[in-house]
Amino acid sequence: MGAQAIDPRRLELVSLLEGVTAANPAALRALYERTSAKLYGICLRVLGDEAEAQDTLQDVYVTVWRNAGRFDATKASPITWLAVLARNRAIDRLRSRRVPAEDLDQATEVADDSPSALDVIEQEQDATRLAHCLDELEQRARTMIRAAFFDGATYAELAEREAVPLGTMKSWIRRGLARLRGCLEQ
Repeated sequence: MGAQAIDPRRLELVSLLEGVTAANPAALRALYERTSAKLYGICLRVLGDEAEAQDTLQDVYVTVWRNAGRFDATKASPITWLAVLARNRAIDRLRSRRVPAEDLDQATEVADDSPSALDVIEQEQDATRLAHCLDELEQRARTMIRAAFFDGATYAELAEREAVPLGTMKSWIRRGLARLRGCLEQ
């Protein structure tokens, strides 16, 4: 078996990459003309969007311009190296589309307007204590305080409903509240 023939297209691409390494814009232009269709196809297949594929292709050739010296003809063919570069660049762009998950520690900084468990327990205890102390009041005071503070009735409405003077109603409620406060403070 004789020596394998070297592909002239491969040699041309190796030569163009050497020209790009030497900062020759004409070499980059020629490399682009010979490889851009294939690399664009790779970018489009990965990204599924023409505009993003075009932007990614531009990034690929900027990378080639900056990093052509990293190409090693003994390790890969030029088109393989370029294709891997295009594919990786497209995948990077695809990943950048995704919204990054926020760091779990940042969740502690999110405001929570709901009461804490301790607040809920304290409110329940307060409500239980209030209900107990209301039950300790005489019937008339308990009824008037509930009507005024829980049902929203005004003192005047309560006085009219009970057929007593407004001053009397205020006194009943004031005395009931004083007893209620005394019970709650115990």
